Amino acid sequence: MTFLQVIEMHTSRWEELQALDQEWLRATEGKRTLRRETVVRDRADANRYLIFAFFDSPESAMENSNLPETGDFAGKMAALCDVAPTFQEFDVVEER
Repeated sequence: MTFLQVIEMHTSRWEELQALDQEWLRATEGKRTLRRETVVRDRADANRYLIFAFFDSPESAMENSNLPETGDFAGKMAALCDVAPTFQEFDVVEER
């Protein structure tokens, strides 16, 4: 069953976050278990973003979270946010 993690963040430093994400992608090539990612920006609040991160399972998401590169990324990401990011987790029960 596909597992979805939703990360909500508020940042006025989006370009820096994008650069940081590119660093993480390079550093985790061949190791990360992230299957797909969609990032959206709130039209009513240009500093609010949601990241939809798709994994094969909760276990594969945990494996990804346990990568040293992910821990480093998370700390740097939080420092670029205006408020602490929030995380929600879901089991995908249907896709079309």
